[in-house]
Amino acid sequence: MPGNLTVDELHAAIDGGEIDTVVVAFADAQGRLVGKRVSARLFREEVLPHGAEACNYLLSVDVDMNTVDGYAMSSWETGYGDMMLLPDAATLRRIPWLPGSALVIADLAWESGARVAQSPRAILQTQRDRLAERGLVAYSGTELEFLVFDDTYREAWAKGYTNLRPSTDYNVDYDLLASGRLEPLLRDIRLSMDAAGLYTEGVKGECNLGQQEIAFRYAEALETADQHAIYKNGAKAIAENHGKALTFMAKFNEREGNSCHIHLSVRGDDGAAVMAGDEPHGFSPLMEHWIAGILATLREFTLLYAPNINSYKRFAKGSFAPTGIAWGIDNRTCALRVIGRGHSLRVENRVPGGDVNPYLAISAIMAGGLHGIEHELPLPDALTGNAYTSGVDHLPTTLREAARLFDESAIARAAFGDDVVEHYLNQARIEVEAYDAAVTDWERVRGFERL
Repeated sequence: MPGNLTVDELHAAIDGGEIDTVVVAFADAQGRLVGKRVSARLFREEVLPHGAEACNYLLSVDVDMNTVDGYAMSSWETGYGDMMLLPDAATLRRIPWLPGSALVIADLAWESGARVAQSPRAILQTQRDRLAERGLVAYSGTELEFLVFDDTYREAWAKGYTNLRPSTDYNVDYDLLASGRLEPLLRDIRLSMDAAGLYTEGVKGECNLGQQEIAFRYAEALETADQHAIYKNGAKAIAENHGKALTFMAKFNEREGNSCHIHLSVRGDDGAAVMAGDEPHGFSPLMEHWIAGILATLREFTLLYAPNINSYKRFAKGSFAPTGIAWGIDNRTCALRVIGRGHSLRVENRVPGGDVNPYLAISAIMAGGLHGIEHELPLPDALTGNAYTSGVDHLPTTLREAARLFDESAIARAAFGDDVVEHYLNQARIEVEAYDAAVTDWERVRGFERL
């Protein structure tokens, strides 16, 4: 893609004065890009060949960047030491919304060279390795929805995120008129992402006020997760440049939430369409086991699909966000929607919201599918009709419940390892405790005078 850079192209751009800064970034436990900006000269001489350092607390803080207890890899007791940031040169790219800048995604390692197992990118790499052992490669696409407001981020902060003005006044699902008001911003995002090496497919309006979705071309699963993190970070920066703010939070208000539907399929390492076959619906036995495995692990892995307190507010009946554990052919009421044919035959997982960590969610899908293959799980019948009223088992309704299911899951511990499971259980515990201690506007409205 035009925005991607080889190492030689980066050197030429540095020598030509086009690039003076390189952002060395990685996704933290919440899926946010963090890292450091280094001079292009230092990057070329030191960081690219040897790596850089960053405090290991970056994987062990809450959303507010507070240090919290309970993490094995990082604590006051261990001195909050460094971890290595090892640039993955294959991810080098221009970042048009940051003048004179390039970006590279880094892998995290200890001084010994061992992967930092709790790193989201390492978790996904482990699942890719498991697929590769079976001669399989995963391809994925993530569909992120967001809400746009005619307030800047600093104005929104000063207002306590209340009384914000949505960028549209009514439902603009597939609308081409009112959504046009946003086209200067949306076009800037699309063109900037293309110039950063992503492949933008298009944009459409959604149901909530100011809600939009920009879709990108599918890619190999790790590449998709990297691009997802870059896009989220860049879209916010570009919105700021336009005097607007946008949010990917799963449920901003009582209207429709922001989804992040994840499409994922596997192919043979020779490119073969291994999911297509002669079974019902045009499936192969592998495809049947794959769907069955994802379905069987949905409840236990929900923590990786819905990692925040707010994530669970999105699971509402009749909202196009799933509540029931079911799969169907092109059925948007189901948690798993199967579409496509041949090489495009794939499962759309509709559980994640816009707040999801893409590395963790894609890892969960892959681990679930592998569980189905390894145990040759039979595929339940496809659901026809309305999954909301079908009586099927339901997704967890709170972060607390999801964490309990993840904690008790032998499948999760076998797929991810105890160190990873315990790390993300502690993250959930911290969020639940913070939420339990918070006094909300809802409580004040109900109780200030009337109770």
